[in-house]
Amino acid sequence: MKKTFLNFNDIEVELRRLDLEREIAKEELKSVKGDLKESLQPAEWMQTGLKVAGKIGSMMLLKKLFRK
Repeated sequence: MKKTFLNFNDIEVELRRLDLEREIAKEELKSVKGDLKESLQPAEWMQTGLKVAGKIGSMMLLKKLFRK
């Protein structure tokens, strides 16, 4: 869909809007990159591993209790 401009002011406004949209997209990408970087830290993996191990351990304990 082609946009029709009536004067140079309309063109400048549209270019400014597109520039702001591009800047917002850049900042969103930076945020996502930071979140990804943080989630890949060893501390995060340790916490996740401990949670999973705790759940598995409690399930095994419950199995042993119900078998007897």
